[in-house]
Amino acid sequence: MQKMSGRGLGHTGGTIDKLESIEGFHVEISEEKFVKLVNEDKVAVIGQTGNLTPADKKLYGLRDVTGTVNSIPLIASSIMSKKIAAGADAIVLDVKTGNGAFMKTLEDAESLARAMVNIGNNVGRNTMAIISDMGQPLGNAIGNALEVKEAIETLQGQGPKDLTDLVLTLGSQMVVVGGKAQDLAEARTLLENAIADGTALARFKTFIENQDGDGSVVDDVSKLPQAQYQIDYPATKSGVVTEIVANEVGVASMMLGAGRQTKEDDIDLSVGIVLNKKVGDKVKAGESLLTIHSNREQVDDVIEKLNASITISDSGKAPTLIHKVITE
Repeated sequence: MQKMSGRGLGHTGGTIDKLESIEGFHVEISEEKFVKLVNEDKVAVIGQTGNLTPADKKLYGLRDVTGTVNSIPLIASSIMSKKIAAGADAIVLDVKTGNGAFMKTLEDAESLARAMVNIGNNVGRNTMAIISDMGQPLGNAIGNALEVKEAIETLQGQGPKDLTDLVLTLGSQMVVVGGKAQDLAEARTLLENAIADGTALARFKTFIENQDGDGSVVDDVSKLPQAQYQIDYPATKSGVVTEIVANEVGVASMMLGAGRQTKEDDIDLSVGIVLNKKVGDKVKAGESLLTIHSNREQVDDVIEKLNASITISDSGKAPTLIHKVITE
């Protein structure tokens, strides 16, 4: 499993920012070391190089000035050009839909997924896509160190249900397209066993240490950066949570310092938001809906943003997590 990642511009940091919550971890490794780690330990992450798909950068600039940033064919070709250029022979895509996703409607998400799957399959890559919901944040954590902590807990078998379900669904598809299982049921069993017996967590520790990070963080998550203040955000009334607007909660997290408004901004790796209730959960007035992790005591601006982002009604239900699987 090789991944080429970047830094975030927006609500929270990108993959690299999150991993750098782990002391010493870095992605500035040579191409030779990257290939060696993938071949020997089957996992590595590297920063995207400037000479990967240079034509795509020029096309993106043209899209920006011609009002075609939202063009589904151009989005699909941009995403897939990088994956094909990076050398992947099997590709599993997680296409998000909902208010927290670029594709707000299921129809648009399906169009994008089919376009990307067709591109991959037409150039000989075994490609499929899952369309998953992003109407509310995935998992409970929105931040950098907070999300790394949640990832470690998930590898320990103690992660949020929606995050665990999506990881196992995507992972099962990857195991099958990678030729390590005959079907999805066998693949899911392999993944569940890897979590239960500690193999998955041990591999994550190896991955961290291979890239000069402190692997002991998997045994003691308190070594991750921690914010000075933890502030509960209570429900104003009893009922059922019917909406948590992912995009707006992400903005609230960015206001705390978890993301960048401009590419020059520094990120506070310790701050963010942890949900204590999800859509479909019952809540009592005064009960904590979420916890704000902040390095400033005054968070009235964040609370104001959250007030407009969460809805409690008399009744409601949890959203569908996996909408469709696209194979052609």
